[in-house]
Amino acid sequence: MLRYKILSKELQERIENDMESGRKPKVAFDEKKMLRRNNNKDKHTLWRPAFSRDIDKIMHSAYYNRYSDKTQVFSFYKNDDITRRAFHVQLVSRIARNIGQVLGLNLDLIEAIALGHDIGHTPFGHAGEKFLNELYYGHTERYFNHNVHSVRVLDGIFPYNISLQTLDGIICHNGEFELKDYIPSRLNSFEEFDKLTEDAYVEESIINTMVPNTLEGCVVRICDMVAYLGKDRQDAVKAKLIASDDIFKYGTIGRYNAEIINNLAVNIIENSYGKDYIKIDEEYFNELKACKKENYTYIYNNPIIEAQYNNSIKPMFENIYEKLLQDLKSKNIDSVIFKHHIDFVQNRSKGYERAIPYSEEEPNQIVVDYIASMTDDYFIDLYNYLYSDGKYKVEYVSYFNEL
Repeated sequence: MLRYKILSKELQERIENDMESGRKPKVAFDEKKMLRRNNNKDKHTLWRPAFSRDIDKIMHSAYYNRYSDKTQVFSFYKNDDITRRAFHVQLVSRIARNIGQVLGLNLDLIEAIALGHDIGHTPFGHAGEKFLNELYYGHTERYFNHNVHSVRVLDGIFPYNISLQTLDGIICHNGEFELKDYIPSRLNSFEEFDKLTEDAYVEESIINTMVPNTLEGCVVRICDMVAYLGKDRQDAVKAKLIASDDIFKYGTIGRYNAEIINNLAVNIIENSYGKDYIKIDEEYFNELKACKKENYTYIYNNPIIEAQYNNSIKPMFENIYEKLLQDLKSKNIDSVIFKHHIDFVQNRSKGYERAIPYSEEEPNQIVVDYIASMTDDYFIDLYNYLYSDGKYKVEYVSYFNEL
């Protein structure tokens, strides 16, 4: 039987009274303070508020569709019931908006951050991110992080004039580093933001110190974890990586996905309503960390998954990276990196302001941009196209393996 927590009677009554009397806490980000690189464009209107415009820009962006064929955790399964990254960002958005509505936050800002937070993610999930980072750093001594790259997609590759508040929430969303208290940072200009972004490329540890500068960004950041902790357990069972999620301990936040989402959401609201920070209490924080540790033990660090990635995907990344870099440096305009990537970017970003033509950017950065933009299937097809007799193959678990 599932164990759902509920808000305390006192807080429920307080929230209901605040709603009825119009005294809800005024903690939402004030859209009048929203900043864009070009504040003369994309202005707030009655029918298209400022952050609603960010949502539209993200959903209609060149790479949003590609979420649907990017790995969340499990890559090698033909199973439509296993979560892809497209569903993950929707879950984050839904959970964060549910919490944000009760707290009185700006729901459009929450949705914009949530829908854009993984748009720069690589194919093959965090394994792909790790392999691309190793290659990029080996060539440039700069680090690749998917949250930083999500900002590059929306603010560099395609200079969409997204708001500072949305971009900040995206770059600070790090779902791998949990906090008990999320106190919004101070960030007042794009100059500060650009320095923070550049620092993340050259200082490995800075990613773990970033905190969003809005409550909306803080909610999305914690909901990134809330969304995947239990869902990854469900998917591990579907993939038969584990026999049952009963192997996990039954802690305060629960064991199963529905419990984890509900119980953490309740605790966040209980500890954050009317505050200028987002908080979970000590007991729930410790349970969240324990839950995440169990996921690493049974799922993320599972030797079966690691072997699949290391034996095939990693060398594919290496071969593709070096081939694309060679073609770019030799100006082989018949290469796929010109025809499928550079031409695509330049055609899709016409009319947007950029400092230099995209084709003149640093070659390794262009290669990274291209690989990170790929879906899983495109990556495999590209490898087979470039290396028709290549020795690395990916074996998928079929829909019908058990028949």
